[in-house]
Amino acid sequence: MEDTAPESADTSTRPRTLILWRLLSLFYDFWPCAAMWMLVSLLFNLGYTVLGHHPERENIPPGSLLSWLLFLACVGVTGLYATGSWRRGGQTLGMRPWRLKVVAADGGVPGWGALWLRYLVGVLSLLAGGLGFWWAWFDRGRLAWHDRASGTRLVRLPTRR
Repeated sequence: MEDTAPESADTSTRPRTLILWRLLSLFYDFWPCAAMWMLVSLLFNLGYTVLGHHPERENIPPGSLLSWLLFLACVGVTGLYATGSWRRGGQTLGMRPWRLKVVAADGGVPGWGALWLRYLVGVLSLLAGGLGFWWAWFDRGRLAWHDRASGTRLVRLPTRR
């Protein structure tokens, strides 16, 4: 016998926040990003050595212009990884095991501008202690700051059979 009673407007009809899966995918994505950061750092340090500095006695000074350029290069290479992955298939390596996918609000493939905005607002959200991620619990549409700012959505794909 089918239940024909109308569904109430409870939380079961609201979209899911996906916060646990978001955090798990971020943890998983940390590892390929850390490898890219090490490669970028190696290139910077090789350049520093070629310019005449002795690596056994000198490191790139903290707070120097070169250290800030290294930081920006790491943020940039991470952005290329994330936006390129989202544009190509909607998923980074960390999103695949949890079946998460980034889509435009209409369900299509988001544009480059929206993806870069999503990435940058997501970075700011992480720098603010993850506040933009936790915001999804209180948001009416269950959207994090970077979802709302970029007009994209994170969806959980059904399991394959």
